[in-house]
Amino acid sequence: MRKLFCVGVGLVFGMTSGIALAQSSVTLYGIVDEGLNINTNSDGHRQYYLYSGVIQGSRFGLKGTEDLGGGLSAIFTIENGFDVNTGKLGQGGLMFGRQAYVGLSSPYGTLTLGRQYDSVVDYVGPLGAGEQWGGTYVAHPSDTDNLNNTARTNNAIKYTSANYGGLRFGGVYALGGVAGNVTRNQIWSLGAGYSNGPLTLGIGYLNVRNPNTSFYGAGGTVAPTVNGVPGSNFGASPTISGYASAHTQQVFAAGAAYGIGAATVGVVYSNVKFMSLGDRTSGPVPAGGISGTATFNNAELNFKYQITPALLAGASYVYTRNSGANGVEGATYNQGSLGVDYFLSKRTDVYAIGVYQKASGTSSTGNAGVASINGITPSSNDRQAVFRVAIRHKF
Repeated sequence: MRKLFCVGVGLVFGMTSGIALAQSSVTLYGIVDEGLNINTNSDGHRQYYLYSGVIQGSRFGLKGTEDLGGGLSAIFTIENGFDVNTGKLGQGGLMFGRQAYVGLSSPYGTLTLGRQYDSVVDYVGPLGAGEQWGGTYVAHPSDTDNLNNTARTNNAIKYTSANYGGLRFGGVYALGGVAGNVTRNQIWSLGAGYSNGPLTLGIGYLNVRNPNTSFYGAGGTVAPTVNGVPGSNFGASPTISGYASAHTQQVFAAGAAYGIGAATVGVVYSNVKFMSLGDRTSGPVPAGGISGTATFNNAELNFKYQITPALLAGASYVYTRNSGANGVEGATYNQGSLGVDYFLSKRTDVYAIGVYQKASGTSSTGNAGVASINGITPSSNDRQAVFRVAIRHKF
């Protein structure tokens, strides 16, 4: 009797599992992006090296959906970043450091919970050259506006609307999780996008409290706290490393793109403020102190041309101006980029990118401004160039 009962339970479980699988789907996907880099001035030296993930970070992920009926679906995505050269995990060693969320999708929009992208990334990022053909190195200096998605948002509640005649909108709210202080480490953003024929528009706003810990420290590697002061997670780039003590980071960004035949012309503007500098509860304060607000204005003009169905060429120019802080004039950065991408198939392409940057003025550290192309070791002087030849495969 006990054997018959076990067999019956097994048959019922097997049938119900089959029904569930028939209404669900799970997809494994990924990207492997690998190439040779030449940095003309890596802290005073020419450097040749292999690097993983530039146009797109190397990754693999799982995404799934289950039809719940009535137009409602359960969805999830878990996405890992990794280094092809060493096999190590990306995003500071997090298992699913790129994205990890679960939620519900309906005809009225999608609500998700987890580690996700902010609204500036979603609605303005795709209009920049970095997201289109250039990747990390083509991003604005130090990616201060996060258009290239350097930082993710943890503990995030996110809403994305349905598409209403080309209009989409959404928002993100991330809980800081600090008992007794609702605003500490909180992040929120809003954005909208519109696409109709050759015209695409995007706008986004991002507000980050205690960015050194909540945003730049959202990866797996976090600087230790010393004498009650959090260590800096801002990285080595002198473009922003001196601003780790900001109480608030604020980003406003907008962009537009217009297609003319095989050509597309785009413009992007962002205003970034590191506000209330000198907050020791947020991060370390430079020797001599710092206060006030440092403002970055980024203006980008980009162009791409589909020469043939398999061959794409792109160019961009970025002007970045930092107001500085403590009454000291900040730095100015001029950056030009060229790229070409040839598709060997629908899933495999080879590409080449060149980026040149010229700096002037005073950096966030109070020293003479040096060139610091996003994602590579800063220069020892005011000029720097990086060249990359690579292959990318999608699966």
